[in-house]
Amino acid sequence: MTVGSDFQKRILGYGLLTAEILYRMPEHPTFLQSFLWQTEDMAPEFPELKKFLDFWDKEIEAKIHSVRVAHQDLLKPVDYRYAAGEILVH
Repeated sequence: MTVGSDFQKRILGYGLLTAEILYRMPEHPTFLQSFLWQTEDMAPEFPELKKFLDFWDKEIEAKIHSVRVAHQDLLKPVDYRYAAGEILVH
């Protein structure tokens, strides 16, 4: 039995990253525009986000004004409790 790469990432600490990027286009420098991007990434280093922002800087004409980041772990300790009753299904 093999373990999927998604599960392996979760065990390593990857979580869901949402980044809101505010940027300005050269032809409209007074307008701020928004781009929302999601991926799986590892906090607090965020290697995937860094690669994406490097790509943006090299390949896209728009200049980044700011980046707002939210991160949620995908694998957490499980909360559980025992049931105090019993359900019979016939």
